[in-house]
Amino acid sequence: MPEIAAERDLVVETADGGFCGAVVAVGKAVDSGEKRDTVTLEDRHGNLRVFPMLPASFLLDGKPVTLVRPAPVTPAAGPRAKTASGSYSVAGAPARVARASRIWVEGVHDAALLERIWGDDLRVEGVVVEPLDGIDHLLDHVRAFGPGPQRRVGVLVDHLVAGSKESRIVDGLRRAGFAEAVLVTGHPYVDIWQAVKPTALGITRWPEVPRGTDWKAGICAALGVREPREMWRRVLASVDSYADVEVPLLRAVEELIDFVTI
Repeated sequence: MPEIAAERDLVVETADGGFCGAVVAVGKAVDSGEKRDTVTLEDRHGNLRVFPMLPASFLLDGKPVTLVRPAPVTPAAGPRAKTASGSYSVAGAPARVARASRIWVEGVHDAALLERIWGDDLRVEGVVVEPLDGIDHLLDHVRAFGPGPQRRVGVLVDHLVAGSKESRIVDGLRRAGFAEAVLVTGHPYVDIWQAVKPTALGITRWPEVPRGTDWKAGICAALGVREPREMWRRVLASVDSYADVEVPLLRAVEELIDFVTI
């Protein structure tokens, strides 16, 4: 019976066909006085279920498999390790107490992608990334936050191009007099998904989505993916380092990190 490591984002089905989902965690539970390895799966609706990793209790591509705990990653000897962002890793460094300054992003997908690439760096610097659920009320958020010299805000904005709604919102923020304590940077892509290089996903380019069509729904339809949650899992899983995303996003985020850590 094949043994498969329960790596994050691996999609499997229970042997009885009762649940299908992606691996989100591996843990342990006590069953009849004995500790057993468990796996937590998340289905496409966001439902979480925990299952014991028993022999032949899952199906992968329709074939029975036994899920096992992934092997721990052992740092290899040699050149100094780097983080996913390309900076040198600080071995054993504890997370710094959070600064008063913040980085804001438009949504949870933006926050997850920043964590994927810059998470180690942000913890060392003590920078918290917070999703805003869009920037339509950015000026209100800034006023409520009360930025200042030691309490800065960096904002990452999607589709920050001339003439866009986003550019008009940012112009309004500047006119309100927050330029010194608030820095807004952005990228030209419609959504943070598009900042991931298509080659990382195994496609030649991102599909064109007709005007008037929801962009994420259009991408899913063009690529034959059932729904956006599944597509996002694929997008995020395709990113291993800074090399998998476009330069405008890299430049925008690095500028924000520098601004809030001065």
